[in-house]
Amino acid sequence: MGVIIMNDAKDVLLTEVSPFYKEGIPSCGIVEETQELNLDFGSASVVEYSFDGFYIASCTANVYQNIHVAVEDISPRVSMLFMEHGDVTTNVAGITADFRFTTLEHNLMYTPYQEESAMIKKQADIQVFSLSFTPERFLELADNNGSVLDGLANNVARNRAAMLAEKINPRITPRMRAVMAEIRQCQFRGGLKKLFLQSKAIELLALQCEQIESDTSTGTPVRNKISPQDLERLYHARELLLQNLQQPLSLAQLSRKAGLNEFKLKSGFRAVFDNTVFGYINDRRLDLARELLLAGNCSLTAIAEEAGYSSPQHFSNAFRKKFGVSPGKVRS
Repeated sequence: MGVIIMNDAKDVLLTEVSPFYKEGIPSCGIVEETQELNLDFGSASVVEYSFDGFYIASCTANVYQNIHVAVEDISPRVSMLFMEHGDVTTNVAGITADFRFTTLEHNLMYTPYQEESAMIKKQADIQVFSLSFTPERFLELADNNGSVLDGLANNVARNRAAMLAEKINPRITPRMRAVMAEIRQCQFRGGLKKLFLQSKAIELLALQCEQIESDTSTGTPVRNKISPQDLERLYHARELLLQNLQQPLSLAQLSRKAGLNEFKLKSGFRAVFDNTVFGYINDRRLDLARELLLAGNCSLTAIAEEAGYSSPQHFSNAFRKKFGVSPGKVRS
């Protein structure tokens, strides 16, 4: 399976067999692989599991310049993509061109074609989780399991391209993030590990479909009523928040910089990111604090300051409320 990576000038930076895709997924046992890549244009760490028609991959990466990735000779598969952090524009043959995935978005796609590509901007801390099924395995899982899966399975069975959500990527829910964390932290081995990973893969598929079925039963989601221009402004507002975590902008400042009035900012932010503006700030601060705690290089006081809290006690109370444990417990 060929992969070509180029820069904006179309100079070829790398050509090789992809470490991220497999020609086949084993029908018995479980294959685990870890890849560490350190190249001039970027670095990546990938953990992969393949078993019984399932393929799971968790990737973190840093990209030092804009790159264009083209993949050919891909075995047909139903693929679920969860963009936990980052900004990637995909082009999947038979489905869509220039389809953008940004932080906390997901979707499911199937194409019978064997080509796909992506444009990845220069950025740090890309975090992507992907889960794929062979068409045969997906059809087994989809059989008589709801209207959303039935519709997707009908296209897969007829070898037609299909997407879970065609216009706007759904949001990754807290439960989806928890399931992905459980997969990454799995301590089982051998057959028990395969059984655990399979159950979590099926749970993620169920969560994706339940989200779409819920939107359908309650009418058009508010998010789909937001204009493309306002959606772009809301993503810009989120980036402004992430750039100013230690000294957050006021609602008035944020709305002015993003080009939205405060009502559109507040209602749109909740619809698109499933959180209030200040709830989102708090969650991102605590996620940052948790990463620093796990790294183990800073004192609690320094971490509280880095995450934008006025005192270690304020930080500790907020951390315990979100994660259910004290910062000290996470570090220990």
